Amino acid sequence: MSIFGYFYRYTLTISSFLILASSVPVLAAFPRPTRSQKAMVTSAHPLATQAGVAILQQGGNAIDAAVATTLAISVVEPFAAGIGGGGFMVMKMGTETRSLDFRERAPQKASRDMYLDAQKKVRPNASLEGHLAAGVPGTIAGLAAAHRQYGKLPWRMVVAPAIRLARDGFTVSEIYTEQAKSRQKLLASNRAARAIFTRNGRPLQPGERLVQRDLARTLSSIARNPQHFYTGSIARAIDRDMRQNQGLITVTDLQAYRPKWRAPICGKFRQYDVCSMAPPSSGGLHLLQILNTIGNTNLAALGWHSPDALHLLIESMRIAYADRSVHLGDPDFTKVPVAALTNPAYAAHRRQEIDPNRARPSTTVQPATPALLKQFELGAVRSAVAVPIARISTPTSLPESLDTSHLNVVDRDRNVVSLTFTINYRFGAGIVVPGTGILLNDEMDDFAIAPGVANVFGLVGGEQNSIAPGKTPLSSMTPTIVTENGKFRLAVGAPGGSTIITTVLQILLNVLEYKMDVGAAVAAGRIHHQWTPDKLNVEPWGFDPATLAELRRRGHQIEQQGDWGNANAIQQLPDGSLEGAADPRGEGTARGF
Repeated sequence: MSIFGYFYRYTLTISSFLILASSVPVLAAFPRPTRSQKAMVTSAHPLATQAGVAILQQGGNAIDAAVATTLAISVVEPFAAGIGGGGFMVMKMGTETRSLDFRERAPQKASRDMYLDAQKKVRPNASLEGHLAAGVPGTIAGLAAAHRQYGKLPWRMVVAPAIRLARDGFTVSEIYTEQAKSRQKLLASNRAARAIFTRNGRPLQPGERLVQRDLARTLSSIARNPQHFYTGSIARAIDRDMRQNQGLITVTDLQAYRPKWRAPICGKFRQYDVCSMAPPSSGGLHLLQILNTIGNTNLAALGWHSPDALHLLIESMRIAYADRSVHLGDPDFTKVPVAALTNPAYAAHRRQEIDPNRARPSTTVQPATPALLKQFELGAVRSAVAVPIARISTPTSLPESLDTSHLNVVDRDRNVVSLTFTINYRFGAGIVVPGTGILLNDEMDDFAIAPGVANVFGLVGGEQNSIAPGKTPLSSMTPTIVTENGKFRLAVGAPGGSTIITTVLQILLNVLEYKMDVGAAVAAGRIHHQWTPDKLNVEPWGFDPATLAELRRRGHQIEQQGDWGNANAIQQLPDGSLEGAADPRGEGTARGF
């Protein structure tokens, strides 16, 4: 974390004592946003933001800049995201809003019980570490598809900044070193990863230079033709490494991979149109579900971070994540009751369960039954298998979340891209394909590897999210674009595994409901509840002691821990100018011109 980040924590803690009876936040403690008249990029790393802005200045549009920024992040944030992973993109091009699914998929050799031993017990870390943990990567296919449809500049031009960063190297920060230390043993166990990301097994220290020559050559090949990743020497290298190490991905899997254009999931909140990613991401659906549960409640009148407002958010989160555990999965393989779960009438029905004065134990909050959902959706809903809470095995606390990366781009024509991509947990599977520099994902862990068994982020899933060949694992990524009367209003997203949905929710509310600038909205302290484990995670600043005491009195089991989210956002102001901010929890930046 930057020095500014530590200062932000301290000043925000002090300011929390001033908020008790306020209906709006105290803004003096928050970092100031960046403002621009023409165009803007926000990302999790200053070099990636710089790459995107340079493309905009050379006449590129939002898609061109998003491709350049994404590929640059793949170089400078190898612990978070990369070309060995996948993600989702929501875009507003002119009057059209679309979304692209380039998420990783299960190889054809994948099977339902592939991570279980002979006794049907989960093999520790098998879905998180090593070749068997990797899904078929989609990042390059997704970026190429978006650029082919909407890009203005030549493909090789938007790839060039990432090639330079990989070839010439860059100085790593304290954040990189912390992330590498957390996976030091794993990185040291793979020869290619050890050679790139460590110095004889020791993580690079702040100020040392990370040079990725193999990755530069791979990106140069992709610049000539992105299909080289899926049909050429790169694909053959991945296939060879998999065969030599009991992995599953084959050249056939890579050749068959296609990104999928999907209709974004959109809904109304107040006067705003909120569009986000539809299944196989749970992000947009549950963002809308929680907003619908809030309904017409005047949160600003209740007071920012007041006990009443926070209690409503927490209980709404609890219901949404309960539904997620049963009803969400890949829509190409299972019926997902999108219409019912995003129906305001369904949310109003579930809202009646919330006691305004008392937290409900998660054991008493159940996913909606198929019979209930049928009341709010036309057509049949497939039966879902409930997940008994007593069987759920979850981590006791959430992992810190700089894994995954988010970026936003707004160009001079107000075309907008909100993009979240990942290799899942930090440094993915810990596997670099020899000779390519490609760090592979461990996205298979996002499947329900066994009934009632949580993934690394504590999320559980049922039959809808079981493993099958060619299937996409469920995600929480929530790239979001908000419009007002057809005009761009806000682009926002975040990393953070299971916390992504609630992070985006709170930033959106901070901007639209509490009228905060994006610097304050992104920096403000956060809460998170995901049904199970039955704990309310609270960042250790930004909440006054009296509020936390009242939440405890109402029955919330509070666990204060380190920060999470590393979000960024851009909003358009009434005068047409842009205002952007990156999270002080990380090292990202917002830049415009």
